[in-house]
Amino acid sequence: MAQLSIQIIAIRLTFFFTLYSSMVDYILGVSNPLQWHTENIKMNRDHYASWMVHLGGPKLITEVADEIGVGVHFNPFVTWKDKIFKYGVVRMDDLIRDVLNWERFYLCGRLQKPVHILVDNLDIGNLNSVNLRAATSAALLLSPSKFSEENLYAKICSLSYMGDLRMLFAEDKNKVNKIVKGQFKLFQTMYKPFLEEYATKDLLRFSSSGGNQAISQDCGLSAASSLVSRLPPAITSEMGLKLGEKKHLSESGQAMRELVIGSREEAAECMRKIVRRKVMVSSARQAVSGLLMVGAVHGVRYLANKMHKAWKSLT
Repeated sequence: MAQLSIQIIAIRLTFFFTLYSSMVDYILGVSNPLQWHTENIKMNRDHYASWMVHLGGPKLITEVADEIGVGVHFNPFVTWKDKIFKYGVVRMDDLIRDVLNWERFYLCGRLQKPVHILVDNLDIGNLNSVNLRAATSAALLLSPSKFSEENLYAKICSLSYMGDLRMLFAEDKNKVNKIVKGQFKLFQTMYKPFLEEYATKDLLRFSSSGGNQAISQDCGLSAASSLVSRLPPAITSEMGLKLGEKKHLSESGQAMRELVIGSREEAAECMRKIVRRKVMVSSARQAVSGLLMVGAVHGVRYLANKMHKAWKSLT
């Protein structure tokens, strides 16, 4: 594939595909998708569905991604140097908003798993730490008082699949466990700083060291409130609408809003429903736009591959 001159963030999604599939995924965050697709079509016209190129070109491609999908255009089954790739193109601003705020819970979920950042002009690696801390908090809210380190990573990994319509018929039912087991060391590297941070705040305790540690957590209301406070604004604002809020003044005299949490279980269930709905809506929108983006032949091929994996996981 030829390189484009437009500024990008390039992220290789190595968390699963290098172990389980022959197709490697990339996400390209670009400053101007319309301009990027215009240049890319000139060099790599065969990457796109022919009908989209003929009927509307870059403008139609961008509109379908933004208006029908969740802002990402994917080109699958791209061959280069005897390898098969799928790359998604997204506006940088949309990528950052999802990472920091979980607006659509689409790309942020992918970046909660081990990835390899190839090009980073906006320090997305550092920005993603906000996403990882929030994912840790969400997973802890959904976890019991005692669990293993592997259990926690599986809970984190499962956040982006809650409500995903593909899990009903077109995904491997053991996908989460395979991701975590295959990339356990990388999960440890990613999440160790946040586990240590929470341990210093007495939210977590480790009863062993080394490999798959046993972890216990404070399940009190104060600890739950602390975890909720680390969730992104898009989640806590919706939780406030459902659970209620109370206003108070900070030490500087600024008006602050605080969620009214009756119990840890209530907060966890409320958050779970909000995340599940976001994932469900995003997965449905992206599925529809994906079929339009790749065309009938590639669409059937992609769906067949997914369903084959799902079938194998049940046998």
